[in-house]
Amino acid sequence: MLRDEARTVARIPSAADFYCAADYRPDESVGYLMKRIMMSVVSQVDIRLEAHGLTSAQWGPLLRIKGAGRCTVAELARWLQVDAGAMTRLLDRLEKKGLCKRVRCTEDRRVVRVELTPEGEAAIVDVPAVLCDVMNGHLAGFSKTEWLALRSYLQRMLANGEALREAA
Repeated sequence: MLRDEARTVARIPSAADFYCAADYRPDESVGYLMKRIMMSVVSQVDIRLEAHGLTSAQWGPLLRIKGAGRCTVAELARWLQVDAGAMTRLLDRLEKKGLCKRVRCTEDRRVVRVELTPEGEAAIVDVPAVLCDVMNGHLAGFSKTEWLALRSYLQRMLANGEALREAA
């Protein structure tokens, strides 16, 4: 066990010391800025998808199902980072709109898969284009090199966060 713990600790990079409690300003925090950016992206996407009858809570799982073929309820909940109850309520709303359906697995009745209906397929046709337009708008003025660097930095931060979570 100690060998596994040592291996886990070795994967976590040394913490940076960019922030100091004595002069910490939340509005200059990378976390705060990322959250504000995400709020802006979600707001813009919601405005653009309102005409299609979709909210940010709804297009995400539909697009995930489209990309994965079909997903289990548990996979969707993990991907969306919500609990089972929230996932059930969201799927109830999507099913009521006729956009997806839950299907019990024939091999294991405990497993429930979610599939898009033809209406669900039609509802998300424009979502990728809207997402691209909104993201490109937020990246106005960036060079391709800057965009690739930013993406790399965010992926590294995400990996660091996952390593910290696994070590906890």
